[in-house]
Amino acid sequence: MALSYEDFMSDVVTAFELVGVAILIVGSLLAFARYVRELLGGEVRLKAFSDLRASLGRAILLGLEVLVVADIVRTIVVEPTLESAATLGVIVVVRILLSFAIDVEVDGVAPWRKARSDAGANG
Repeated sequence: MALSYEDFMSDVVTAFELVGVAILIVGSLLAFARYVRELLGGEVRLKAFSDLRASLGRAILLGLEVLVVADIVRTIVVEPTLESAATLGVIVVVRILLSFAIDVEVDGVAPWRKARSDAGANG
C-alpha cells in the first residue's frame, strides 16, 4: 500500500514537529544540567544563571526554527488554503518577535549592533 503525496508530506511535517519539540526538551534539559553542574562546581550563581538563560534561549530559537519549517511545509504542501497562509503569516511574525527578544536577551545587544559590538571586542 503506497502512501499518497499528501500523506507523505503530512508525515514529513509530523517528523519536523517531533524534531522541533525534541530540540526544545533536550536543549532545556541540557541547559538545566549544565546550570546544576556549574553551581555544584563552585561557579558564581549570577554567571551560572546567565549561562542558563543563554542556553535556554538558544534551544528555544533552534526549536522555533524547526517548528516554523514544519508550519511552512504544512501551509505550502499539506493545507494550501488562505486561512492556513494567514495563520502561517501570524506564526512567522510571532516567531520573528520572539527570536528578536530572545536574541537580545542571549547576546545583550540588538542584532543590528552585534557586528559593531563583535568588531569592538575583537579589535
